[in-house]
Amino acid sequence: MSKRIDLDIVVPLYPLMPYFQDRTRELAEKFTANHPEYRIRVTGVDWLSVPQTIHDAALKGEAPTIAQYFYTSTRDALDARRPDGSPLFTSVERAIAGRTEILGEPVVLGDVEPAARHFYTYDGAVAAMPPLTSTTLLYANTTLLERAGITEVPLTWAGIEAACRAVTALPDGPAHGITWPNHGWWFQQSVAQQGALLADRDNGRSGRAEKLYLDSDAMLAYVEWWRGLHRAGLYRYHPSRVNTEVDWNRNFRAFADQEVAFVLTTSVEAARMAQAGRDGGFVARACRMPYNDRVPYAGNVIGGDALWLASGLDQETEDGALAFMQYLNTPRTAAERHRETGFIPVTGGAIELLEQEGWFGRNPHFRTALDQLAANSGSPAARGALLGEFAAIQNVLTTAMHDVLATDVDPRERFARANAEAQLLLDGYNDAYRGLRPRGPIRVG
Repeated sequence: MSKRIDLDIVVPLYPLMPYFQDRTRELAEKFTANHPEYRIRVTGVDWLSVPQTIHDAALKGEAPTIAQYFYTSTRDALDARRPDGSPLFTSVERAIAGRTEILGEPVVLGDVEPAARHFYTYDGAVAAMPPLTSTTLLYANTTLLERAGITEVPLTWAGIEAACRAVTALPDGPAHGITWPNHGWWFQQSVAQQGALLADRDNGRSGRAEKLYLDSDAMLAYVEWWRGLHRAGLYRYHPSRVNTEVDWNRNFRAFADQEVAFVLTTSVEAARMAQAGRDGGFVARACRMPYNDRVPYAGNVIGGDALWLASGLDQETEDGALAFMQYLNTPRTAAERHRETGFIPVTGGAIELLEQEGWFGRNPHFRTALDQLAANSGSPAARGALLGEFAAIQNVLTTAMHDVLATDVDPRERFARANAEAQLLLDGYNDAYRGLRPRGPIRVG
C-alpha cells in the first residue's frame, strides 16, 4: 500500500464534555476503515484557545487540514491567514463544487438545516460545515403555572411578565418568576428577534462590519424589559464575582428547585430540564424563547460550531477532508450525536430518521428548538452577526447589563458607553487585520 494521506483535525475541548474529541476519533477510525488510504489525526484543544492555536500553527506552516471553530469566532476563521497573507481556509461549498458524493460519501452540506447553513454563508457560499448547532429556549414549570391559573405558556415579553406576577402572587409561590444568565447570547437573540442589527453592512455579512449598534432601540427595548422584571422582583439575578463568568448551574438549580417558574438557557439542556421536572415532581416544558410582540418577529440565531477546510490542499487531501466532513453528518451519525449530546440534529436526513424512529414523539422537548429555528426569516438580522472581537464585545454588553441591574445608571447612557467601548475593540481588530497595528490575542466565548 502506498503512503497514507494524513488529515489533521483540531477539535475544541469543552468543559465536562469529552464527547467531541473521543467521538471524532471513533468516527475517524470507522471512516479510515472504509478509506484505508487516509490517516486521520485528531487533536483536542481547549475551546477558548482554538483560534489562537490555529493562528500560531499557521504562522509556522503547520495549520491543520480541518479546524473546528466556535460560532463567535467565525470572523476570526474568515480572516485567518498564512504567512504569505493568503486565506487559511476555503469555502466548503465551493470545494464541493456541486458534487453529490465524494469518495463514495454522500454530500449532505445542502441538507444542513437552513438557520445553520445561512449563519455560515458568506460571500455567496457556505464557508464551513456545522456539526453542532443550538439555540436558546424558555423552559417552563407548567405545574406551577397551572396553579396560578395559566394554561398556556406565554411567548411574549408582556405575557412572561404577567405570568411571573401571577406565580409570585401565589401564597406559597416562588419569590421570583424567571431567571437566565447575564450572557452575550441573549443580547444577540433578542436583537435578532426584533429584526435589528448589531452592526453595519448587514451585520457584517455584506462586508466587514465597521460600526456597531449596541445602543439601538431594539437593544434598549430588551434591556428595559429585563431591568423592569428585575426591579419588580420578578427576575432572579445570579451575579458572578467576575461579570464575564456565567454560572449556568445556578440558573438550572433555581428552576430545578422550583425557585422560579421559568428559565432561559440553551436548547442543549432540554433533556436535563425535563429530567429535573420528573425528579422534582413537576412538568417541565421546553418552549420558544419569548419575544417583543410590539415589532414583527424575525427569528432566533444559532450557537454551536463548524468545521473549516484548509485552503491550498492537493486534490486527494481535500477530497478526504470533505468526505470526512460529510461522514460526520450522515443521518445516522447526526441523529446519534443529537441523542447523546442534546445538540440539534443538524440535517434534514437526521431529523427525518429521528421522526421515523419516534424519537420526537417520546421526547417532544427536543422538537422545540427545530421549530424555533424553522421560523427564522433568513434576514441579515436573523442570521446573526459576524464580528471581530465578538467575545470581548459580548463581555462589554454583560458588564453594562450588570451595571443596569445592580445600580441606578440610566440604561441608554450606559449602553451608549458600552457601544463606544465595543467600537474601540472592533476598530482595533479591523486595524490589526489591515496591518495598521499589532494583532493581540484572539478571544472567544
